[in-house]
Amino acid sequence: MQPKVLIAAVAIVLTTALGVAQAKSPSDLNDLEIAHVAYTADLIDIRYAHLALAISKNPAVREFAQTMIRDHSAINDKALALLKKLKASAQDNFLSQNLNAQADTLVDEMSHMHGKAFDRRYAANELAYHKAVNGLVEGVFIPNIEDPEVKALFEEAIVIFKAHQEHAERMVLSLQEVASLEQ
Repeated sequence: MQPKVLIAAVAIVLTTALGVAQAKSPSDLNDLEIAHVAYTADLIDIRYAHLALAISKNPAVREFAQTMIRDHSAINDKALALLKKLKASAQDNFLSQNLNAQADTLVDEMSHMHGKAFDRRYAANELAYHKAVNGLVEGVFIPNIEDPEVKALFEEAIVIFKAHQEHAERMVLSLQEVASLEQ
């Protein structure tokens, strides 16, 4: 896929899935704004995982949630260490704010769910969330990051987050199979 087509596709996904205003573009963000978006996205996924641990009884869902907490916390720790080394601070921006607003809405929705309905919703969200964020990171952020150390951290992280996406996809399929067997 050509870069312009990929950027347009990611922007469409973010506009529909994450509620990003069309007037601003993720490709216009600087390195410190990109860092803030990534840190925020990790914190959101950690928040979803804590909710899953509080609600779900499903061992596969709980294991996935623990993986999200471990891996996203580790990447955020590396990001904070790199920012400290660079004597820089991440910069809040429209995309970070939109991600947080969407997360608040979703956490409110999912906190009222229980059992298999929660498990399916959590798994489906994790798959959609990782697809959208991974597409943004790989298609827009990494090509636009100027600092080589920041870019290297994002290149390391995307490998982990693609594995999360694959894991979420398997979890969604497994939960769908269980649901179809129960019918």
